[in-house]
Amino acid sequence: MARIIAIVNQKGGVGKTTTTVNLTAALHALGKRVLLCDFDPQANATSGMGVDKNAASPNVYDVLINGADPKKAVVSTKYGDVLPSNKALAGAGIEMIGVVDREKLLKRALDLLSPGYDYILIDCPPSLELLTVNALCAAGTLLVPVQCEYYALEGLSDLLATVRLVKRKLNPRLALEGVLLTMFDSRTNLSLQVAEEVKRYFPGQVYATVIPRNVRLSEAPSHGKPVSAYDPYSRGAEAYAALAAEIVSIHNKN
Repeated sequence: MARIIAIVNQKGGVGKTTTTVNLTAALHALGKRVLLCDFDPQANATSGMGVDKNAASPNVYDVLINGADPKKAVVSTKYGDVLPSNKALAGAGIEMIGVVDREKLLKRALDLLSPGYDYILIDCPPSLELLTVNALCAAGTLLVPVQCEYYALEGLSDLLATVRLVKRKLNPRLALEGVLLTMFDSRTNLSLQVAEEVKRYFPGQVYATVIPRNVRLSEAPSHGKPVSAYDPYSRGAEAYAALAAEIVSIHNKN
């Protein structure tokens, strides 16, 4: 069965989608069978993997709300498989309200797909609403990207409170996979100070790999490619390759 990892932080702009897309591609490059589940209505991870978010049908919304077969929704790419999203997902939270076990709709879909993969990565929306709760119920672990900027830790206490609630009521096996420092600029004292603060806040749970500020990471999505395909020798591509190797190494030890 796949390791299912939710990439989550309710703050926007911290590198969730960038991490989901590029970690998917980096794990795929290591020979792992990887599925990216785009669970954000903006569907940026879908287009970042080179899939047309407007044409992808069925998509994760159809799977959740219309009972579509999740296996028929999966799109294969050169960088890994994608369960695509679509702007219709924005209304799914309201449509789910009357559904029995509404927090576990995504879990049921991914349980059907899990035997075919080593990893399933879920790109979560920047909120702590029902979509994110579904992702936390489906996942075994969560990976939290934290940007190396002022207010980095702001809101993380809310996220951890939600995680504790989900763990207590819905998914007792949920654990923290790790914390990833993103947008790191070694030339600034602020990045170094934030990194130290995050390590104090999450002792022993911060990845050794740090994702730098890198213009190639920003440019790659507009070409519908992970950074490893857009510029494989960039610092961003090297960082995500190192992160994938670190994660696989940790799992091999466990």
